[in-house]
Amino acid sequence: MSRSFRTDVMLAAVVIAAMVWLPDSRAQEAKALHLTGDFAGTHDPSIGREGNKYYVFATGFAPGGGQFAIRCSDNLTEWKLCGRVFDEIPSWIHEASPGTKELWAPDISYFNGRYHLYYAYSLFGVNTSGIALATNETLDPQSPRYRWKDEGLVLRSTATDDFNAIDPNIVLDSNGQPWLSLGSFWSGIKMRKIDPATGKLSDTDTRTYALAGRRPPEQPEPAKPGLPPDWQAIEAPFVVHHDGYYYLFVSFDLCCRGLKSSYRTMVGRSRQVTGPYVDREGVPMLQGGGTSLLVGNQRWLGPGGESVLQRTEGDLIVFHAYDAATGKPALQISTLAWKDGWPHAALATTGEAK
Repeated sequence: MSRSFRTDVMLAAVVIAAMVWLPDSRAQEAKALHLTGDFAGTHDPSIGREGNKYYVFATGFAPGGGQFAIRCSDNLTEWKLCGRVFDEIPSWIHEASPGTKELWAPDISYFNGRYHLYYAYSLFGVNTSGIALATNETLDPQSPRYRWKDEGLVLRSTATDDFNAIDPNIVLDSNGQPWLSLGSFWSGIKMRKIDPATGKLSDTDTRTYALAGRRPPEQPEPAKPGLPPDWQAIEAPFVVHHDGYYYLFVSFDLCCRGLKSSYRTMVGRSRQVTGPYVDREGVPMLQGGGTSLLVGNQRWLGPGGESVLQRTEGDLIVFHAYDAATGKPALQISTLAWKDGWPHAALATTGEAK
């Protein structure tokens, strides 16, 4: 599950913070940032920026109640809890999915003069799922204009579909047209065109585009009862436009299993937003391709659920990983270094999710 990028085009009024200690996106080496404060417990982080403040939205229950905790920072390293999106799950979701107790994979974007927070509701291991939308004029909780508006359902999947409508992400193409990527397990990552005026699905292009999937091994293990087979594990799509290419970031393998989490972040690219995406070796992502970007180490396991923040002063990738001592998730941030047309990121080797 997963999480969303901000571009400077989206935020014409952005105030560029002077942070000379951060290398820019052309740096030769990626750098993992050392985080402090309220960064533990963050899952599927999606990062947005308004003015000189950064906001991270995360899956699930917010401390103190409600859904989608919001964490704030002025400098990307010191984080504090600063609110939540919903006090409770919208009533229509309870009716559509009575078993849903928490909401997943928020994705923050900005277009058509408003912030758009796409998110998912579902139950673990099923594809009877939905993607919904909330909007706001501002991310600043101190503003009198701050109010999250429930915009309702965007897209759903049923047991008869071959995809899973979770893990939404919005990308604006080179013409400013929004596209929604989504998907988890089953037949993989999909994309739909979005009407920028409504934030809902386009009624002029109703095609579902296939972007990426996994290939079965020669001798796949049988699926666990009531769950899709592990070999199908691809989710958390995130698309960015950089230097003439669209880059599709995804998470391979398994999240949400504490010390047994095996998430790893992969990437491919395409000249067109709808694909075809290929990895660095030219293997199509629809055939299981993907270039490795982040893998676990002895300190942090299962890095994934990623989102990217594009900035003039250097791009960042935000993701979660699991503490190798406790299995608890925590926020992670790395600068992105672009080399030979491909992104590179770093995973911290210290720190603790308390």
